[in-house]
Amino acid sequence: MRFISALYRGLDCITELTGKCIIWLTLLVVINTCVVVALRYFFSGGSIAIQESLTYIHATLFMLAMGYALKHGSHVRVDIFYRNFTPRTQALVDVLGALLCLLPLSVLIFVMSWDYVMASWAVHEVSTEGGGIKGVYLLKTLMLLLPVTLIIQGVAELLKNLLFFFGKGGSHTPEQMEPL
Repeated sequence: MRFISALYRGLDCITELTGKCIIWLTLLVVINTCVVVALRYFFSGGSIAIQESLTYIHATLFMLAMGYALKHGSHVRVDIFYRNFTPRTQALVDVLGALLCLLPLSVLIFVMSWDYVMASWAVHEVSTEGGGIKGVYLLKTLMLLLPVTLIIQGVAELLKNLLFFFGKGGSHTPEQMEPL
């Protein structure tokens, strides 16, 4: 049990560190947006690369923060029954959700994206826009990193909830829910 507990805590730490690093991209999105607006409206100009970089940063922020959102219960959950369950039943629902939905879907996304991303890497795909960013293949790589972050945190949540369900430790924090 100590190994499983150490494993889920380690996976949680990876997710937490990733989230705390990625959160700074929010500031970069704001700064980049201000630069694009200033260039367009005050200097009657602009840069396709700067505009495209906004898409890259935004995509990186959201795709790499998915595991962090899962860890902190920030994903969307609409369930009128779940909130009335006991924490132990909620843990069981979360285990089943991870095993039947989250982990298989994450693996499917990874597998289905692999050839697409590798084809982009093979030709070092560039932007179709003149003056655009040369590394489109880097943007497409996020399609592989997204499921990896979800698998890491999904396994952590699965182990945590299994331990909690069987009374062997772990913890189950009910998801953050908005009041109706």
